[in-house]
Amino acid sequence: MRSLLLALALSSSALAEDSPWGIALGAEWSGDYPKFNPLLQEAGVTWVRYFPEWHSMQPEPGKWSFERADAFLASATAHKIRIAGGFWYAAPWSTTDGGTRRVPLKDMQHWRDYVKGMVTRYGKEVQWWEVWNEFNGSFSEGGTPAIYAELTREAYKTAKAINPEVKIGLSVANFDIGFLDATIKAGAADHFDYVCVHPYENLGALANGGERGYLSLAASLRQMLKANGQKEDTPLWITEFGVQSNIAPDEKADARQAEIFTRGYVLSLAQGFDKIFWFEARGPAYGKGTDHGILREDWSKRPVYDAYRTLTAELGVEPRYLGWLDLGGAFGFVFAKGQEHRLVAWANEEKAVKLGGKEVPLGRKPVFVADLPTETIALAKANAAKPFPWGKDYASVKSVSCQLGATNRDEGITQTSPETTSVVHGLDHSYRRADVAKGGESLYAYFRVDPTFVPFGTKELEVTVVAKRLPGGGNAGMNLTYESLSGYKGAGEWWSIPEGEGWQEHIWKLGDANFAGGWGWNFRTDAAGSGADFFIREVRVKKP
Repeated sequence: MRSLLLALALSSSALAEDSPWGIALGAEWSGDYPKFNPLLQEAGVTWVRYFPEWHSMQPEPGKWSFERADAFLASATAHKIRIAGGFWYAAPWSTTDGGTRRVPLKDMQHWRDYVKGMVTRYGKEVQWWEVWNEFNGSFSEGGTPAIYAELTREAYKTAKAINPEVKIGLSVANFDIGFLDATIKAGAADHFDYVCVHPYENLGALANGGERGYLSLAASLRQMLKANGQKEDTPLWITEFGVQSNIAPDEKADARQAEIFTRGYVLSLAQGFDKIFWFEARGPAYGKGTDHGILREDWSKRPVYDAYRTLTAELGVEPRYLGWLDLGGAFGFVFAKGQEHRLVAWANEEKAVKLGGKEVPLGRKPVFVADLPTETIALAKANAAKPFPWGKDYASVKSVSCQLGATNRDEGITQTSPETTSVVHGLDHSYRRADVAKGGESLYAYFRVDPTFVPFGTKELEVTVVAKRLPGGGNAGMNLTYESLSGYKGAGEWWSIPEGEGWQEHIWKLGDANFAGGWGWNFRTDAAGSGADFFIREVRVKKP
């Protein structure tokens, strides 16, 4: 098997290094790669993110088991698929309680030996390695930025000593810039080559017009890197994202999944993410009748599979982003496919736009337009270095707001999941209600602040909520949960809304804000514990 790997390595240069098209595999279905690799190749997938975990590669100190990884790598290479690897989790014998998701390790030398063994054997064929998977999430009990920084630093030094061409990546769950920032400050600075994020919630927000927030992700990462003295041109990868659809065919849910898939890939490429990995190839189900896969459990192809194949066919193996077009508020992005050009465009409401004298109908489903006029291509190129045009620039204002009602009036703040609140019509205007009786998500109203108002490093903010109790409804109140440098947390000050029919307001002062959109929102009103319902008319955020 090793001789076969060496032979395949000689042909690996033919694989598309600069191609962005990836699939992230979960452990549940990873063993089915002989069946799905041909299907992935057919869809245009050129990268797969997966590698067997530490415990299966090194079942005990000094003993290696390479057969599973060898076979996986050989199959991928035979189908012109590159592997994005990772140093996944812990070996049971390396932790104090035998857990594979537990840190710190008993002896850091065990980690160095593991990294050395992997890079020595696979470093020529697999050159991109993430350190752990979602260390800031549920996959590292006891994990801290300092521990993650040490793991990253030791992996970097060990791998580079064997093969300087190997790349080491930081990786976090969701879009947790605060954890990345803390890890770099704790000792990972200058010991990583790329940064990986998993912006599931930001992708899901595209169903409700969340393009502006999504388009801020790369810029926020680069601001964080610059603030820490790291290379601003560090490659950025999305190594997991996705939205679920129903297990059984469902025309509406399947169409939504395919629509968000295409939007997410195009928006990611337009802001400079190098590689994008959809989670995942097939399944798994999570007990709620849904899964993420482009293939169903019965191996039938979802519409999102066809969307993947269409996207790679239209944009090519190595698409080159040229620039954006503002199509009267609709979204347009131009790419080069060799000597050809493609416009990918959509609108959040149906409209028709003119391109070179032709009328192009747009709706929620992205469309591809070929044979672009020369002046259209030139305009896109001229726009490439300019800020994205959708929405206002709030960089120079002192406060932003959102007036809630049947149609919210957004001035720098957007309610990201308006369905958690219900509309109430008053005599002169409408507003929204937090329905405590329903519980669940109805306890919260979620908001996202425009990224031009709160770039990375904006810590001090004042959040004001204007609300009133329901008449005769009894005691009502709320807290504020917000995105901080150490993750989402409560503001710590409960507001009991005063009695009376007039509108009341309350201010929470924050000193450690970090409004990056880790879970797709920056702050929410939290009515958990409230004795009654209330109305919300307005939220404001101010820089003191």
